Amino acid sequence: MDRDVTSIELWSPEGRQNLLAVWMTTPTGRYRGRVSDDHDTTSPSTTTHSSPAVLQIRIDLDDTKPPTWRRLNLRADLTLDVVHQIIQDAFRWEDSHLHRFALGGSVWDRDAQLFLCPFDVAEGEEEGTPEEQVRLDQVLNDPGDVLRYVYDYGDDWQLRLRLEKVLSADPGTPPAVCVDGRRAAPPEDSRFEYMNDGLAALVEDPDRFEPAEVNEQLGRPWYALRARDVHPRLLELVNMLSITSEGAELGARLAALPDSSERPFDDDLRTALSAHLWFLDRAGDGGIPLTPAGYLRPAVVEEAATLIPSMSDWIGKANREDLTYPVAKFRESLVKRLRLLRKYKGALYLTRAGAAARDRPAVLFEHLAASITPPQERDRSVVDADLLMLAYAAITPDGELPLDRIAAHLTDLGYQYDDGQPIARYDVLHYETNVHDILVNIAEPPAGRRPRSQISAVASALARTALQR
Repeated sequence: MDRDVTSIELWSPEGRQNLLAVWMTTPTGRYRGRVSDDHDTTSPSTTTHSSPAVLQIRIDLDDTKPPTWRRLNLRADLTLDVVHQIIQDAFRWEDSHLHRFALGGSVWDRDAQLFLCPFDVAEGEEEGTPEEQVRLDQVLNDPGDVLRYVYDYGDDWQLRLRLEKVLSADPGTPPAVCVDGRRAAPPEDSRFEYMNDGLAALVEDPDRFEPAEVNEQLGRPWYALRARDVHPRLLELVNMLSITSEGAELGARLAALPDSSERPFDDDLRTALSAHLWFLDRAGDGGIPLTPAGYLRPAVVEEAATLIPSMSDWIGKANREDLTYPVAKFRESLVKRLRLLRKYKGALYLTRAGAAARDRPAVLFEHLAASITPPQERDRSVVDADLLMLAYAAITPDGELPLDRIAAHLTDLGYQYDDGQPIARYDVLHYETNVHDILVNIAEPPAGRRPRSQISAVASALARTALQR
């Protein structure tokens, strides 16, 4: 943003992306050891269930008397980062501490195969595989298989996940369902009190456990969004903002969206992308000459102004690019952000991407979606602003973006200026990458005045696609 923005990270760990690991297996497959009636394997299986499957798993909290446990039906294709969230909901914990999974022994066993939380990976822990790279049915494949889990390295709550049954499923099967369990779980940060005074000193009714309460949590928008492979940072934002009423509404509306594979019709794309296609066509026909000062020529500015949607509220002449801000901004985005055009020897020419998208609206749509998907390595404040802009565009077809609400969300996330001032509407419109300007220019050519932050149905579909790449 224009001024220096500082952030206060809440409870979401960092470092989830761009991390690679290699799984090692023995030439003969998985090694099995036996502990009682459980199977402890030392490496992930390369075999997964070819048809939809549900794994019935019993999760026991170690060192509890009487036993505290949960029985869950989990979809086999869930990754371990999702299983972690499910465990948190099943035991009513708050995900405010570190965790890890282990195969073939204790989570602290050097010989066990470890699966690490994002924070451990970001801190340089090399002995293990990032949990989001591992499917549940790669570590629990046959009845009796066991996976270990620890939550809160200080309190050291250790759990054992044992596969009881493999059940059939259909594509509409929910990610997780709690079917049974016993006793309340110890609250966060209570290990010392629990070991000294027991569960009765910590909760009002130690014997109370209701699967319906767990299933209500398992029905949160986070799970539906995670199943769609939305941008991983958006999942964290939805989780963090869910403690506010407007943030909870955002998550619910995103989860209710149709699948992004439903693309707009070509005729609708051609209309909404007419300004982009016009520039590509002109540039592909020998290039678009610029003035000696590097601006579009007046005749070109006049014609472009009739096509660029953000010109709808422009007052005055539109024949000089240096005095017609929306045209200059649009042309700049085609060169710098979208990389459809390039400047060379006093003219604008097509890039390879521009040539591929010329007169092909569907190809152009896909390129735009890829271009506005925020990369993880960009400044976190910019990524969060872009994602919130895209999220509200996705749920606001033919409506106006709620810029004040987006600014409030950024403030809720802990962003503020050095002088303590909150993020404001103006800041949401004027920051480094600003997908707002790209989104509002995906619409019909200007025909009368309309709100500056109006989002067309095609722009809304583009935002949905960008969030699920």
